Amino acid sequence: MTLRNLLLGATMLCASATPVIAFAQDAAPADDTAVAIDDTDYGNDIIVTASKRSQTLQDTPVAVSVTSAAQLEESQIRDLIDLQTAVPSLRVSQLQSSANTNFIIRGFGNGANNAGIEPSVGVFIDGVYRSRSAAQIGDLPNVERIEVLRGPQSTLFGKNASAGVISIVTQKPQYEFGGSAEVTYGNFNAITVKGDVTGPISETVAFSIGGSYNRRDGYAQDLNLDTDVNDRNRWGVRGQLLFEPTDALSIRLIGDYDKIDENCCIAGNVIAGPTIGITNALVGGPSVDANNPFSFDVYNNFLSTNEIENYGGSGQIDYDLGNLALTSITAYRKVKALTNQDSDFTSADLIGENSQDLGIDTFTQELRITSDFDGPLNFLLGGYYFNEKIKQKNDIRFGTDFRDYGNALIQAASGGALSVPLLEGTFGALEGAPARYVGTFFRAGDGLDEAYRLKDEAFSIFGTVDFEVTDRLTLSLGGNYTKDRKNFSTNVISTDTFSGINLDAPQFAPFRNQLILGGALQQAGVNPNNPAAVAAFATNPATAPIFQQFVAFAAANQNNPAANPLGGLRAFQFLPPFLNVPNSVEDGKTRDSDFSYSVRAAYEVTDTVNVYATYATGFKASSVNLSRDSRPLASDLAAITAAGLRTPNLATGSRFAAPEESTVYEFGLKGQWDVAAVNIAVFKQSIKGFQSNVFTGTGFALANAGKQSTFGIEFDGSVRPVEGLNLTLAATYLDAKYDSFVNSAFGDISGTTPAGIPALSMSMGATYTHEFAGGTKAIAHVDYAYESPVQIVEGLSGFPAGVVESLQREVNSLNASFTIRLTNGLDVGVWGRNLTNAQYLTTIFPAVAQAGSVSGYPSQPRTYGGTVRFKF
Repeated sequence: MTLRNLLLGATMLCASATPVIAFAQDAAPADDTAVAIDDTDYGNDIIVTASKRSQTLQDTPVAVSVTSAAQLEESQIRDLIDLQTAVPSLRVSQLQSSANTNFIIRGFGNGANNAGIEPSVGVFIDGVYRSRSAAQIGDLPNVERIEVLRGPQSTLFGKNASAGVISIVTQKPQYEFGGSAEVTYGNFNAITVKGDVTGPISETVAFSIGGSYNRRDGYAQDLNLDTDVNDRNRWGVRGQLLFEPTDALSIRLIGDYDKIDENCCIAGNVIAGPTIGITNALVGGPSVDANNPFSFDVYNNFLSTNEIENYGGSGQIDYDLGNLALTSITAYRKVKALTNQDSDFTSADLIGENSQDLGIDTFTQELRITSDFDGPLNFLLGGYYFNEKIKQKNDIRFGTDFRDYGNALIQAASGGALSVPLLEGTFGALEGAPARYVGTFFRAGDGLDEAYRLKDEAFSIFGTVDFEVTDRLTLSLGGNYTKDRKNFSTNVISTDTFSGINLDAPQFAPFRNQLILGGALQQAGVNPNNPAAVAAFATNPATAPIFQQFVAFAAANQNNPAANPLGGLRAFQFLPPFLNVPNSVEDGKTRDSDFSYSVRAAYEVTDTVNVYATYATGFKASSVNLSRDSRPLASDLAAITAAGLRTPNLATGSRFAAPEESTVYEFGLKGQWDVAAVNIAVFKQSIKGFQSNVFTGTGFALANAGKQSTFGIEFDGSVRPVEGLNLTLAATYLDAKYDSFVNSAFGDISGTTPAGIPALSMSMGATYTHEFAGGTKAIAHVDYAYESPVQIVEGLSGFPAGVVESLQREVNSLNASFTIRLTNGLDVGVWGRNLTNAQYLTTIFPAVAQAGSVSGYPSQPRTYGGTVRFKF
């Protein structure tokens, strides 16, 4: 081995199962024909389509991570949630259901929990945009590679790529008969079966069909229902036809269907607040596993459900016109998701139902023409059309224990002075109908009936121009004009009687007077519920003047909202009447347009080292708040009142969040040698108007941050110091802050570090392949993922300073596999993920309707198993 090779091996320590820089054998050659995965074949360059042209990874002047099919197999990466262990700049979190998965790149991203909030990270499968996370997490057969594009990508992608893009590429049908079959068995009775077949139908038509089945018992135990929870049960099929009637024309048709029917997702108790005593008393025993989120022991009163269907089809036409190539991609997608969850996460029947019936229909059309001239100038010009319709119905209902729970809360808050029966009788009597409210406050089955609709229509015109100044220097200019129009409507009806009562109403003045007077007497040491003591205080010459002052104060303030003794009860008006939209003040429309652009210079320093510099902007259109937390803007409240539209207890908030606009300054270096590869990116990225969506315990607060910015350094390297050994290292350093965020759910947090963005993320890995005589191979792989400690959320409503800061996440995850690969195509292997059983909270949030308590989603436990795979 030469001194040069030794130095390269020493300076590029490695570490990741799926590095950004992969070796050549992991991808298809430029003509997209299939190649066998061979761990010793380094002859080809990795081909990526990050710039919508087929280019080698070395020549692509974009920060892009590539995960190959071989790396997916070695690391047992089953879906995009697992992918984050290999790509440090990517974070993926699954929230309250299988339909809610959030993607974050370089600390930027959102989109889960609300169908009206589109993601900042665009996900594409074979060039087709998947607009919602429920359509993104299916187990895909025959994945060729996954490209993760970091930073704004709006120039070339027509919809929502202001933070980055995840592009999944599957293998085309082949004209040579072949396929694969795979069976995996693991702990928790996990069984995965995958298979695919491809081959010719004629000399010009080829097909492929693949499917997967993935099930697992739950790794958590519901001690109240006596069953395991957090199981996995999903399957899917995918078929393709490839027509190539001439050398110039190619037509690729894809159809797929997948279904999820599983129980997900458990939340553990992180902090047990004072309400835990109430819920324990309601059920006569433990209602949560208090302060122990990693026991995987939970208590619910009904099982959560996730029934998700995702299907669609696409047609891609490629036509070679010589120096020009025409591409058309037409697609239709349908997502149907029916979910329900015991959202109080206790065995008490507080939230009897929190269901959602969601339907999303999406049609997309992309058309582009790409030049391939011999001269210095080349271009790409395209158009993109997007049409999506969302229909959503939600229901949230009080359970059978909520009335007793609400009564206990009100008694505790009033020091025993008030109760639900007392309030029902008093309010009814003061309105002249004593029986009106009897038995109606917090009644089981009452709540909200919700219906939402959204239509989104958008189009984009985009293009790039590349000019080769010299054989080594290329200048690129790109632009994208996008116009986005959304129309939305709501039909939300509240049956929560208590939440519909105006506690400041004039008819309740005598009750307020009585409470104010009673409070004053109590402060003077007189029991207001003891008539004799009150009479003595009122008639005693020494205290009578004070009593008269109390009476006068009560009379003066009985209609003063600021002094309303009933004001504390507003915290228990959980589901107030809803002002629907559109109305005479709010039209239920957003209209956005933007021109995004990029300027890039790429220079080939040597045949093995390239550098590039980029300035780019990105755009994401307005996101609509399709939830019970949709509220009019404070600036619209006066007009709403004047129009006679104001409903009792109407609060302000947002109907939608304004667009995001992102920018990035980036410098990158890429080098690839016979035994090593390296990719370095240094960047300053920012988003103005970042669409923040934070859970506050009673709802989600959707708001625009003024500006969020991040300085970062990304390193990806791989080296082969000796034959058979491949080492990888991927590391990301991020220094993020809110430059301005005045109106967050927790006040002005300008200047603080956004939650959930670790300063250092790292993936390290090693793969050793030993070939025996006769060709049999032994492949050992290990990888380790690390994230430095980070505050999990921005804040928690009602908690003192220091509580949030003490709840941090640190990730240390070790994965490994060992495979014997026989010459007949048979692989036999064992594997393990999170072998150290690292425990961390993916996110935390205020417990629903339980002030003082905190819930959180725990990381998955250790998993392991064995796999048998046959390729033919």
